[in-house]
Amino acid sequence: MPAPKLGEQFGSYSVQEHALRLGMWAFLGSELLLFAGLFALYAAYRTMYGPDFEAAIRHNTLWYGTINTFILLTSSLTVALSVWAVRREKFKLVVFFLFITILQGAAFLVVKTLEYVKHYTDGALPGPYYHWHELPTFGANRFYTMYWVMTGLHAGHVIAGMCVLAWFCWRAHHRHYTAEHHTMLEMGTLYWHLVDVIWIFLWPMLYLS
Repeated sequence: MPAPKLGEQFGSYSVQEHALRLGMWAFLGSELLLFAGLFALYAAYRTMYGPDFEAAIRHNTLWYGTINTFILLTSSLTVALSVWAVRREKFKLVVFFLFITILQGAAFLVVKTLEYVKHYTDGALPGPYYHWHELPTFGANRFYTMYWVMTGLHAGHVIAGMCVLAWFCWRAHHRHYTAEHHTMLEMGTLYWHLVDVIWIFLWPMLYLS
């Protein structure tokens, strides 16, 4: 089993792990600020075009959004179980749970792609490309513009999270983590939880409100 690497700038593993945690929480905070700005813009448009937003939400693809909510909530469980497994040095389970989480991320993207295809077919596209005759209002245009921006950005985070988990999966397979030293894996799973939490806010905003 390879020994955990200690960066030359750190005097001990505890200092290195503290720096990892601090850096990760700062990064997650910046991500939350990014989406908070989009949520604030959505709220402003919703205030200005309330009836149009309500009509657009009623016509939105509720089942696609609900299925994806279930997928991501389940993925939060499996990625948390990977941390549970590494703390008990059950490395095959670590790889298994990470791989299942990656598959769930892929399933989320498949469902989202099907949803995007439907919106594309309807003409519910962002900005000047919007031409859905069923809801021809400017407010509906603003709703779907925000919809595409927020869900597209979130989908990009899902892809990034899958790449990170794949790297952790490879490292876990080669025993780069131990019960005492797995902070990098733990911090990476926090990123996946962030992706899930953001979707928990997007789901009611875009499908239920």
